[in-house]
Amino acid sequence: MARRRTPIANERAGGPAPSALLQALKRSGPLTIRELAQNLRITYEAVRQQIAELRRAGWVTGASAAASAAAGASAPAGARLSKPGPASRRYRVSAAAEHLFPKHYDALSAELVHQILESFGGQGVVEVLGRMTEARVRRWAPLLQSLNVQQKLKALCSLYEDKDAYMEVEWQDGAPALIERNCPFLNVALAHPAICSVSINALERLLGCRVVRERRFQAGHGRCVFRVRLDQPRPQSETFTLEP
Repeated sequence: MARRRTPIANERAGGPAPSALLQALKRSGPLTIRELAQNLRITYEAVRQQIAELRRAGWVTGASAAASAAAGASAPAGARLSKPGPASRRYRVSAAAEHLFPKHYDALSAELVHQILESFGGQGVVEVLGRMTEARVRRWAPLLQSLNVQQKLKALCSLYEDKDAYMEVEWQDGAPALIERNCPFLNVALAHPAICSVSINALERLLGCRVVRERRFQAGHGRCVFRVRLDQPRPQSETFTLEP
């Protein structure tokens, strides 16, 4: 059986790809099926089928009553429907589909770090990163409290993302390492490597021992390797420190 293609990239006979429909909703939504058909120059039925598929995928949702009323009031008189019903229902791009459109979170985050550095100096950055570390420790410490070292390491594979498929534990000569092959904030870390000190300090606090980053994305290794030194305890009184 042929694998079903996603509704985002699938070209349909007699009409544009559903991505064109999403773009129309993003530019002009919320819109009714009839308005979309006129906008895209395809049939009502073709739009109805695409809307149904996109709703199943979670990319499109019905607009709120307030949004629908506002959109209906601004529509040309000839385009307004006299009676409410399925044909007058309006649709919009869902929050789950926002990632399909251009976003610049990395640039914003890097700029925030830069402005903190410019405004408050290096000590200001250290204080912010220290607070970020504290937040991670508070979130993770209760989850790890009753676990042994092996179990803690396995759980911490989800440090960046739940059930992270790109993070694993590797043991070498009795010394474990957490290996991350997909840094979720790589562009920010490349611009401001100090960000990575949050992970190192959090891991040390949670595991109670030293953690050394032996490989790093910034050096072109294509991964970060956090070597856990079980034989080197971290003093409980030690505060946040930047990675050397």
